[in-house]
Amino acid sequence: MIFDFAEPLWLYLLALLPLLFWLKGKMGRSASIRFPSTLLAAQVAAFVRQRPGKWRATLRWLAVILFIVALARPRTGEELTSTQSSGIDMVIAIDLSTSMWAHDFEINGVRQDRLTVVRSVIKDFIEERQNDRLGLIAFSTEPYLVSPLTLNHDWLNRRLDELKIGQIGNNTAIGSAIGAATNRLKDIPAESKSIILLTDGANNSGKLLPRQAAEAAKSYDIKIYSIGVGKPGIVPVPRRSRYTGELVRRPDGSLILESQRSDIDLETLEAISEITNGRYFHATTSDNLREIYEEIDQMEKTEVEFKVRRLYTEVFPYIVAAGLLLLAIDVLLKRTLYRRLP
Repeated sequence: MIFDFAEPLWLYLLALLPLLFWLKGKMGRSASIRFPSTLLAAQVAAFVRQRPGKWRATLRWLAVILFIVALARPRTGEELTSTQSSGIDMVIAIDLSTSMWAHDFEINGVRQDRLTVVRSVIKDFIEERQNDRLGLIAFSTEPYLVSPLTLNHDWLNRRLDELKIGQIGNNTAIGSAIGAATNRLKDIPAESKSIILLTDGANNSGKLLPRQAAEAAKSYDIKIYSIGVGKPGIVPVPRRSRYTGELVRRPDGSLILESQRSDIDLETLEAISEITNGRYFHATTSDNLREIYEEIDQMEKTEVEFKVRRLYTEVFPYIVAAGLLLLAIDVLLKRTLYRRLP
């Protein structure tokens, strides 16, 4: 809530009121009736109030104060702040292939699968991009749209929480994921368009090769920031049931880990980033991954324009009405309780 005066200079007149009050006292009170004899005045006094008191004078002075305040135009209102989008549109593409089960990352000293760490870091990244439109694509054997470009980041985070490893197959279609993200960005007249591609494997599915997809993205001025996640070589991976495919756990609920080879095509990731004038990264720890997203956050920054609007409601009509009411009460008292003899 805002309260101010549209014409505050009128308030300086209030400083003159003490002077006027003092001058009025110096001039003395005017006589209500002139009598040639004090005897006659004593006889009349039995029927006429001699002192109206301070009531009427107080009412008039309050009315004057209210009229001066009304001249200053007091008003109340609300301040509405709006922002214009910074002009950056991003699509985040996340690998959900079963290799993301690898537990080669840690959070607070506890081993975690790759998707859990990635999800945590991406949420922090989304939090820092409040003025940008972000989209989300998940992929493994094929890509699918999780969220279109949106400024509703709360909804985007909820959709991110729903992602599960292996829910759309076991393979990795990197080229198809880039193509799907490009289709979401190609016709948008944004100041900057980019894809953040996060994968822990090599392209082994889909009809579109990663380098071909990168060339298509480049033709639409789309940059690709590719992130290879995980350590190459032998990594701990949860054991899965041969019959149901479910994760095998110990009686205490902990996962049984076994060694498995992790193959990340870092060369291809670096190439697609170079084709689109983007950047290539390799994350092997959770801190490293967080630093990568912070670096991308700094590279993709533009000025955000803020607009402030103030909606006011004028209060002075009510103050004028209060002043007139006080004068009306003064006139009423003058003609009734405190009337003067003619």
